[in-house]
Amino acid sequence: MKNPQVERLLSLGIRNRWYPVAASYTVGKKPVGLTRLGERIVLWRDDAGQVHALEDRCPHRGARLSLGWNLGDRVACWYHGVEVAQDGVVARVPAVDKCPLEGRRCLKAYPVREHQDGIFLWFGDALNATPQPLEFPEELSSPEWSSMLCTAHWKCNYRYAIENVMDPMHGAYLHAISHSMAEGDKTAVMRIRKTQHGLMFEKEGQRDVNFDWTEFGDTGAQWLRLSIPYRKNAGPGGQFFIVGFVTPVDEGNCRVFFWRCRKVQGWQRGVWRFLYRNRLEGLHWDVLEQDRIVLENMAADARDHEFLYQHDTGMAHVRRLLQKEAEAQAAALAATRPAAE
Repeated sequence: MKNPQVERLLSLGIRNRWYPVAASYTVGKKPVGLTRLGERIVLWRDDAGQVHALEDRCPHRGARLSLGWNLGDRVACWYHGVEVAQDGVVARVPAVDKCPLEGRRCLKAYPVREHQDGIFLWFGDALNATPQPLEFPEELSSPEWSSMLCTAHWKCNYRYAIENVMDPMHGAYLHAISHSMAEGDKTAVMRIRKTQHGLMFEKEGQRDVNFDWTEFGDTGAQWLRLSIPYRKNAGPGGQFFIVGFVTPVDEGNCRVFFWRCRKVQGWQRGVWRFLYRNRLEGLHWDVLEQDRIVLENMAADARDHEFLYQHDTGMAHVRRLLQKEAEAQAAALAATRPAAE
């Protein structure tokens, strides 16, 4: 019999990880409401530009704080003006003198980290409210690299999006007319290779011709990395890399975040970024649309009617990693319940 708590974690996203929730440009002074990992969240920037995140629920009557006002270090509810500070403590109830709500921590506050034009939140469970360190792959952490964020909403469970990236062989078919994936063999033998932070799933005997390998890593956040060969007219910088994160919205929706990365400095960086925006970005959106269309049209229970073969080994391995992590988190929480009662 399946454990409901494990299934919920698998469906909505395992906890105790950082997840990107929004592109930086989407959050300004006005509070922004969104749903991630099944949780309603309000984001806003204070006067110094720092992003804050709270549970999107007024502790008075439950109205969404994202409909209210930004007061700098706190937000005010549109419904009755209740003000909640960035740490989840009710700072002021203007309609009532000496209201007992004031001074009480009523809402969950999310640790925030902003990096490379993306906003990341820590989703810890009851045992892990303090965030763990977050390390990014070299492409998103070294000044030698330049990157640009592409993000989209997909109407499918987040695991389908992860599994899509863990399936390099689909590039030779689904993306066969792509400017960057039209070459290479349509038959391959695949292998798994362990890496410092996870695993690499790759084709034997073919490299840098098509979508020939993908890496799954876990460094405080779970990410995917791959490279796509480019023609010389795509601009300077050598090999082109993509670093991707997939964030659950709810059981049937997710948000994908793909950073397009190239190791390029000086004047060549500006040339590459210009060429990408003017010549390549639209082509990349075409490829993402192909992935989206296929995944959104798969049945929610497609996983229950599969016949997997050798090309699916990497995907199956990541499934097992997620399963084991969900089971461990559910067991740890269950072990604390008798003592709490």
